[in-house]
Amino acid sequence: MLNERDIDRSRTGIMTSLVAILQRSLRVCYELDIVEVVRAIVPALADYASKESRAATYRLIRHLLLDPDSVDRLHSFGLDWYIVRSLARDNKHAVEKEQAIKLIRAYIDIGSSRKSPTVGAGSGHVPLSEGVMRALVAVAEHPEDQFRHIALETLAEILLIDVDLVARTEGIRVLLQALADGPHEISPILANAFLYLVDSPRTRVYLKPGVDLEIALIGLTDAYGKGAAHAEQMRASSRVVATMLRSWSGLMYLCMDNMRAISSIINTLRIPSLETREVILDLFFEVLKIDTPDWYQAFIDGRRLTVIGPRGVAAIRKNPEPPDGAHNTDRLNISHQYIALLLLVFLEAGLLDALVGILESEDPTANLTRKVTLLLGEVLHISNRLLPSSMAAEVQSLPSLFALASDSHNIDNSRKVASAALASIDSFNRNHARLQRPKADGNRQRYPRANSIEDTMRRNQRQVEQAKIKLSMQIDDKSFQDTLMKTQVMVGKDPTKWELDIIMSLIEGPLLNPKRVEEAFRVLKWGKRLISFFHPVSGRFPTLKKSSYNFRYIHMGCSLLTTLISCPEGVKFLRDEDPLLKQIADCLNQLDPFNPGTVSDPLFSAEKIATTLTYGYIEMLGTLSKHADGIDLMERNKIFTNFYHISELKSREDLIKAIIENIDYTTGGHARIVLSKALTSSYMDIRFFATTHLGQLIRSASKANEWTLRLLLTQLYDPAVEVRELAVQYLEEACESMDVLELVVQMQPTLDHLGEIGHPLLLKFMSTTIGFRFLYKSGYIDREMDAWFHERNYQYVLQVEVYLAQIAKTELGCQVLSDKGHFAEFAHVMRQHGMESDDLDLIVKLKSVLWAVGNIGAALGGLPFLEEEGIIPNILDIAETSQVLSVRGTAFFVLGLISSTLQGAELLQEFEWEATLTPLGDTTGLCVPLDVAGFVQISHWPSAPDLREPRWIQPTDDSMELQILTAIGNLQNTVIANEAARSLTRFKSQHRQIFSSITLFYRVLHIISTQRYRLPVRRYILDLFDIDLDPDIMNALYNLSNTFHHRPESPSASVSPSRRKGHSRRVEENVGLGIRMAVAEGSQPVNGRAVDGKQHQGSHAKHSRRVNGSGEHQHVAGSSVATKQSRPAPQKNGSIALNPVKRIEGFGVDESVVSGGESS
Repeated sequence: MLNERDIDRSRTGIMTSLVAILQRSLRVCYELDIVEVVRAIVPALADYASKESRAATYRLIRHLLLDPDSVDRLHSFGLDWYIVRSLARDNKHAVEKEQAIKLIRAYIDIGSSRKSPTVGAGSGHVPLSEGVMRALVAVAEHPEDQFRHIALETLAEILLIDVDLVARTEGIRVLLQALADGPHEISPILANAFLYLVDSPRTRVYLKPGVDLEIALIGLTDAYGKGAAHAEQMRASSRVVATMLRSWSGLMYLCMDNMRAISSIINTLRIPSLETREVILDLFFEVLKIDTPDWYQAFIDGRRLTVIGPRGVAAIRKNPEPPDGAHNTDRLNISHQYIALLLLVFLEAGLLDALVGILESEDPTANLTRKVTLLLGEVLHISNRLLPSSMAAEVQSLPSLFALASDSHNIDNSRKVASAALASIDSFNRNHARLQRPKADGNRQRYPRANSIEDTMRRNQRQVEQAKIKLSMQIDDKSFQDTLMKTQVMVGKDPTKWELDIIMSLIEGPLLNPKRVEEAFRVLKWGKRLISFFHPVSGRFPTLKKSSYNFRYIHMGCSLLTTLISCPEGVKFLRDEDPLLKQIADCLNQLDPFNPGTVSDPLFSAEKIATTLTYGYIEMLGTLSKHADGIDLMERNKIFTNFYHISELKSREDLIKAIIENIDYTTGGHARIVLSKALTSSYMDIRFFATTHLGQLIRSASKANEWTLRLLLTQLYDPAVEVRELAVQYLEEACESMDVLELVVQMQPTLDHLGEIGHPLLLKFMSTTIGFRFLYKSGYIDREMDAWFHERNYQYVLQVEVYLAQIAKTELGCQVLSDKGHFAEFAHVMRQHGMESDDLDLIVKLKSVLWAVGNIGAALGGLPFLEEEGIIPNILDIAETSQVLSVRGTAFFVLGLISSTLQGAELLQEFEWEATLTPLGDTTGLCVPLDVAGFVQISHWPSAPDLREPRWIQPTDDSMELQILTAIGNLQNTVIANEAARSLTRFKSQHRQIFSSITLFYRVLHIISTQRYRLPVRRYILDLFDIDLDPDIMNALYNLSNTFHHRPESPSASVSPSRRKGHSRRVEENVGLGIRMAVAEGSQPVNGRAVDGKQHQGSHAKHSRRVNGSGEHQHVAGSSVATKQSRPAPQKNGSIALNPVKRIEGFGVDESVVSGGESS
């Protein structure tokens, strides 16, 4: 006969097998009756079962869930009490707790109801009982529980679905504490969840304004005196604050109460703490999106800016930007408008004065002072670039710093520090452009402008180099021969003993003279010795290991070929006398599978290309392809034929990419054919790489090239969607140039097959007259106009480009827009629903309309639509007064779009919004309010009312049960918890049988399911009882729930829900009992309590009362009422002792707080 252990093991194995079946075939779930299966396996959740059995049961139930209905059908099995028990267990039962939490997450994912995909945070319903929620909250609150992270993340998910449930079970408090104290890995996630609540007036009522979210600042503002050990906490808080400042809701929240939170962050810089100041400075660098290149650290370490060289163009060529289609540009965009506002907020809160204060207090040579100087310089640079001229001028004046530097009566060191800071800022401004890495912009070259700061320096350098070359070419015969001998080339064949610097000076100097080439290569045989080093058959150059040190030999070979190809003597030498190119061609021919001379270990094998300098031959051939004579030499040796054959090899992707990357395409002919073959290769990776390289060629070209654009248009028809998307990205980028755009439109490509990925490109076409006519004739305009009006404009809330912005750029497009009459509908929506804050569908529609109107107003031809309807004041009202913060942000960005034209900027100036203009008077699309402090203010909001329905339970007449329940209630209070625990230990030793009472056990389960207890306390309470959960116990508990829960007759029971909703109440917590008691207005709290016969005074507990119609005092908890016959009398020491209370809401039991020394 099988024993219990064997039965348990067999049952666990069967459930595991069933789970495996369900994972393989989902259809099995639909064939099973979940009620019957759960009824059969629920005994495996009993306490007498093993933890593995309980874990397998939870797992099987989770895999049986299919839809919300299946979740609802499980409520009759009392699984909640099993889950509560499982979550209270210690870490030895990790496998069981893990599956219980996964089941909870399945309840959330499958059983939760959300009104619609566009509905806001917290308006749905999560099918979790309050008992399970409080058990989960206890796990999330306990720092030593290994499932704390997942519990916190689960609470954050529930917060976004059912905020009422989280607030009712005190989960918001736990999440806020985790936001401040960690775990730091999920703090930004929690911050985003709370910011989502702050956005809407319906959900922000669950947070106390100016109190709750400020807890995230504790790590920064309370860091003084805690030393370097607190640095990690400060950095974590800094990341949370950065998350908040990058969010519109977070910025508006932190600007409440006259920017109190922002000011506290900035004032932290005044604290003389190096670690704190470093973290705050890094925070400002991050949120203002200030790049920190390598030379920043060099400057902070003490080097002068004038001796720090820029990262040259050569470095950029080696590390091209990734082909992500979103190239780096210096053009201003919509994100810069937010940075401008953020900078104004910081300046309004006193950032400049705080930075100057650091300069006054620190050593001018200290690293921190240099870092502050960098931030000051960047702030001045950003303000000059992003802010209107009037605001930028005020920032540039640096009044406090100039006043300090010009104070002749100042005898301390501060004047010297201020002068040094001004000198450093001036040096930073003069060297900033020189030190910044050049960036690509559209299809323009990645080189500095001709009129840039670097122009004089580059011109001088070129002149010096040219002078050196002329001097070296005038060398006499004797000196030339001596120099040749010094190179050691004639002495031996070992290249490591050669003087490469002298060789390079000869190649780039005297050998540019055709006479010296003749002498070195034919007379003295020096050149033949040198070039033989590169012969593949010599085995010298191609066998060198691939390393950064040996790359100089590749550079020497490329320079040598460049010098030879530049004069007729050198060309003749390569063509008729030297076998270098023929040997390279023969080695490439070894890769041709149809060549009878194929060898097993070719020179250009993948291994040798990856590990040796064999790769250098491809670079040398690329050097030759830049010259007409070089191309002729390659054609003579049939190297291009080899390239054609290699491009068809599937296994040599590395070599094909090297050829594509190094060959020059300036001259038409074989090189472009090789690229076109790679673009149409049968292998997707090669086509993708070739498309990337083609896009980079277009990006770096000085002007539009028809042949590159035609090849790129061909890639729009590639069978791979990845290649098509890449081609669209590069083509869209290239079409930023009007010349390129008109050239592409003239080619009239067919883009209908691209679907959604082709829409951005078609929008570009619409901005030109020829492109608009082309699309209008094809029917695209009418089709897309209707689509944008009814559907796609809503999607734009999450997109970047908009159809209506392009259609308003041409006269014909404005005519079509006027004929359709859509703009009048947009204006009506803004007037009718501009201040909407409840209907989330209307809010989404309002955002889409705002974007549409803003993009129309951004075009010169679209601004008259806004003037005719007179809706600019409506947009301003929305931006300044809307209760939905994200709508205010949308309107703020829309005003920036409207300021994209001079006429729009002038209109906004009448409403005290100033646009940023370039020094030439052009608009930038940035616009900020003159009254920044007033714009970012939001008013306080009322807290969410406590509308919890009463949950009655029948009272008990057993005095021992009363004392036990009171002691369990006192476990919530850390002041008297030890005494309560000793009382419970005494009760169990003296009355052990009562801890087997199902009735008492039910009352205790009700307590821990409605009140807050920490996880170890919950575990201790459950372990007090000698009751094992099993199906019989669950049936008994279910019967007790039906018996106990009813509404007793009381005066408050007749109060209608509508009256309770309007009745102003406050909630106070009875510390001793952990009972929430709702107190009506006008009630008189009574301080003090007697605990175990002793008087306990203080503010730890407040028993709140109200007087009913008969003059009796009533205790209220939730909406329930407990009647007390008489008012407690004052004691001799001035405190008040409370007499026993007949009922306590939630349990209906007598209170174990007694008067006159009566023991509990």
